[in-house]
Amino acid sequence: MKRSLVWVVPLLLLVICVWARSYDPPIVQDMRMWVFDELQRQFPARWEDTDVRIVDIDDDSLARMGQWPWPRTVVADMVNRLVEGGAAAVAFDVVFAEPDRTSPAIVLPLWGNNPELNRMIERLPDHDSILAGVFARGRVVVGFSLLPELTPNARPPIIRAGFATLGDATSVDPRPYLMRFNGVASNLVAFDVAAAGQGNFTTGFERDGVVRRVPLVSVLRRPDGPGMLVPSLAVEALRVAQGVPGYLITSVGGGGEIGFGEHTGVVSVRLGDVIVPTDSMARVWLRDTGPVPQRFVPAWRILAGEVPPEEIDGRIFFVGTSAPGLRDLRATPLDPTAAGVTIHARITEQMLRGDYLTRPDWMTGGEIIWLAAFGLMIIVVLPLGGPFIAAAIALVGAGSPFAFAGWYMTSYGNLVDPVFPAAVVLLIYLTQSLIIFSQREAERRQVRSAFSRYLSPTVVETLAQHPERLQLGGEMRELTIMFSDIRGFTSRSERMQAQELTQFLNRFLTPMTDCILARGGTIDKYMGDAVMAFWNAPLDEPQHPVDAARAGLEMIATLGRLNEQWAAEAAAANQPFEPVAIGVGLNLGMACVGNMGSQQRFDYSIIGDAVNLASRLEGLSKTYGVPIIVGEDLARRIEGFALVPLDRAKVRGKQQRVRIYTLLGDE
Repeated sequence: MKRSLVWVVPLLLLVICVWARSYDPPIVQDMRMWVFDELQRQFPARWEDTDVRIVDIDDDSLARMGQWPWPRTVVADMVNRLVEGGAAAVAFDVVFAEPDRTSPAIVLPLWGNNPELNRMIERLPDHDSILAGVFARGRVVVGFSLLPELTPNARPPIIRAGFATLGDATSVDPRPYLMRFNGVASNLVAFDVAAAGQGNFTTGFERDGVVRRVPLVSVLRRPDGPGMLVPSLAVEALRVAQGVPGYLITSVGGGGEIGFGEHTGVVSVRLGDVIVPTDSMARVWLRDTGPVPQRFVPAWRILAGEVPPEEIDGRIFFVGTSAPGLRDLRATPLDPTAAGVTIHARITEQMLRGDYLTRPDWMTGGEIIWLAAFGLMIIVVLPLGGPFIAAAIALVGAGSPFAFAGWYMTSYGNLVDPVFPAAVVLLIYLTQSLIIFSQREAERRQVRSAFSRYLSPTVVETLAQHPERLQLGGEMRELTIMFSDIRGFTSRSERMQAQELTQFLNRFLTPMTDCILARGGTIDKYMGDAVMAFWNAPLDEPQHPVDAARAGLEMIATLGRLNEQWAAEAAAANQPFEPVAIGVGLNLGMACVGNMGSQQRFDYSIIGDAVNLASRLEGLSKTYGVPIIVGEDLARRIEGFALVPLDRAKVRGKQQRVRIYTLLGDE
């Protein structure tokens, strides 16, 4: 089960991420928008003069002309200069919802009852009428604001543009897909009647308040019928400038567009020869250039007649304000305090240049396929091919989307989300790497726990770092085997209490074990006073015959020092002392080594004929009166040591006699 986690957990994580991307929760949408902002910051659009200008009611103009709103006669003078200069269109990012408070009819009651003065003022023209008359002589687009809240008594705007729709049988009506509003703040009816067009200047914005997409067409709900289609200020200004009567809204299936089985809404808005690609809600992405001073013409310069006719002729003018006090500032990807009017100007510039940012419907599916493909490659390769190949795949899978996104946006204007696929690829790689690391650490802990009592610390650490070198389950290896036993232990133990016997064995076995482990041996088991050990497993030890021989000699020397200590202790206690003697049998041969036992309990141990012979040699050491007896095969491998041939002995369990030697010392 634990082994399968390295596959199951990353696959489950990949499925969850694919579902999250398909479901597209708000947090994923926000992250995608932040990425698109960063792409625009890294690759900003280059401004080109498209004969779109902003008449800016800036702080300087307010200082010269007085606070806003200005008298309509001042606005009329400004519009008249633009119209006479040959402006292609003048669009207002301002709503004239109430009568001019400086008009004679409004001011007259404030001056008291003066018949003569009243007759003089009554002959003065109304300021709103003056402005409406100027509107009627030019190509003027008045703006209005769509509101989310209901405005029961508000008059809807007079929309002069016509709308034609194109789509399949289920999407020919675009209203279900468009942004819908319940209320409106519109202009006085005289301005709507006089103007050549009416446009909505309410810009769409995301949850974080940044304007990234602007609806070209929206729906104003009507209690008495289907919603009213209304154009945006930007697209209406271009329509009026071109003299086009209306718009063609194309939905999926209307112009050969493929919806992949889905009715995904609007795909484009057309006016004249200009075809604007949109998202399903008829929104166009803002291709941000950041602040561009060349767009702006201060309103006071227009009123002062300081703008030459050649700078007016044929251009589209948007009238709005950048003054902070008038609170018409918006955040865009490249400008956190952009004047709202600049957004409409930028959209119109994009339509004139044909410079759009788009995100086709198939892009989401492509991103999901990308992250799924690289995620699956990592899941398969990391456990099988190793961390370096998987890391290379992860780097390609995480890095290439960023390079592709930048290239695709600058070359084709398509928006690709590189962060979510890259984040998923890295998340899967890190998760699977963590699982593999945890499992390997668990294997190392298991190896340390299993062998720390039987192997030297160096060997244990080597196995922990390279558990693959430990072949569990049984294998035939050449081993050097040792059996060691205390002479006369039975009679000695009968004279001891249990606590004394335990202390004695601990004092004896601890240094004997140290001698074996120091020479790289493996403790197989303790059998009362006897010790069974072997060399050359679980790790290969080319010098295992020599190491085993040295360990046996060191055990004899160590026992001599122990006898001296015990003798001194017995003399101090005025007790008799019997020296401790041991017999050691050493043999070399092939044996099976591995986990031996049952499913309930097993030990790392050895079995084989060579093991039995080593046990018999240890028993012969008492018969021949020597501390160490070695077999013939081992004697040939330690020829430089002090060896004395003893006999050709008859060993129980073997038909033929075996040549035995005693080991007296090293070189």
